[in-house]
Amino acid sequence: MAEPDKEYFPINQWAEDDRPREKLLLKGKASLSDAELIAILMGSGSRNESAVDLAKRILRDVGDNLIELSKLDVSNLTKYKGVGEAKAISIIAALELGKRRRAAEPLERKILTSSKMVYEYAQTLVADSIYESFYIILLTRANKVIKSALIGEGGTAGALVDPKRVFKTALDYNASSIILCHNHPSGNVKPSEQDIRLTRKLKKLGDLFDLHVIDHIIVGDDNYYSFADENMMTT
Repeated sequence: MAEPDKEYFPINQWAEDDRPREKLLLKGKASLSDAELIAILMGSGSRNESAVDLAKRILRDVGDNLIELSKLDVSNLTKYKGVGEAKAISIIAALELGKRRRAAEPLERKILTSSKMVYEYAQTLVADSIYESFYIILLTRANKVIKSALIGEGGTAGALVDPKRVFKTALDYNASSIILCHNHPSGNVKPSEQDIRLTRKLKKLGDLFDLHVIDHIIVGDDNYYSFADENMMTT
């Protein structure tokens, strides 16, 4: 079991947007690492180690694998200095909830065969968001959803999107194709020039990787814009 790092800075000395709780409030839950989420569950670390560093140390010992972490019981977790019974129970309970949530999801992957189906799926990702969020939906060859991934977030006027992150995520999950989607908090679904340029750029890069970008859906309040429906998926 690894020992705490010698250099220690309490979380209250960190920049505000680096503190897990504040980061969640400012940037949303998807922006937090596994260690930061576990740190929130624990609430505090030890005298010589922040909650985040303690969480990182625990994760390192299980190969940064949440499934392996879920196999630890209270006695395993309380061996770490700074983890008492209450913290251990919180971690175990949260992981069990995650397991039950996954079990409650439909076993059959959703198949997306039209822009309307993509829009309805995308609504579950960005509904009621007051900020622009950019997701990719990863698909198999049969257009079954592998997963969705948050790629970029911004203010009310736009979200920053890193193409490297888009394709690394898609390749990591062996996706055959991807659909881009983001919301316009204004409710106006007309694509901006930036939206058009980004779509064309990602389409070209996808063709190089033999990873097809098949549509880009812009989600409004109760309507949407499909690049594919409007014959805009050209390079």
